[in-house]
Amino acid sequence: MPAGIRPTQNVLRQAIFDLLGHDLSGLSFLELFAGSGAVSLEAISRGAEKVVMVEHNDLNAKTIQENCELLGIDLGGDFTLVHADAFATIKQLDEQKQHFDIVFFDPPYGQKLAKKTLKLLGGRDILTPQSWVMVQYEEGESLEIPENFIIHTERRYGSSHLTLLQRVATE
Repeated sequence: MPAGIRPTQNVLRQAIFDLLGHDLSGLSFLELFAGSGAVSLEAISRGAEKVVMVEHNDLNAKTIQENCELLGIDLGGDFTLVHADAFATIKQLDEQKQHFDIVFFDPPYGQKLAKKTLKLLGGRDILTPQSWVMVQYEEGESLEIPENFIIHTERRYGSSHLTLLQRVATE
């Protein structure tokens, strides 16, 4: 774990998968601002079929690669590390017509990136019709829920908030 990284705490990681379900078999999972990749690695261990981890920071991306090597996870194919900016990657995934059942993001605190990320996700077509979006963000930051999303659950863990949204298919 690189110095300065704020990994998703075990209690939060457990809460994420308690809310999403413990069996992710056949589902696609996108993690933005992946940090150490711990949440994505947990998704892989729970059967996610396709996992894309997006991390811009060089040291964090290297850590994800090392963690995958330690766990015997082959990056390429179904499990991918995208070493790039999250916002540019969302746009690129849209252009590539890739879709995800679950999106998780926990952007760096102090930069108000959760709101911006959620807005971009709402304006791009990378989500399946009934997809789930899980946002971890700091106390004091507010989210603007995009059209066609409903709040399923909101929880607070210390100074972190966890909001689970579901996309509602339009006709």
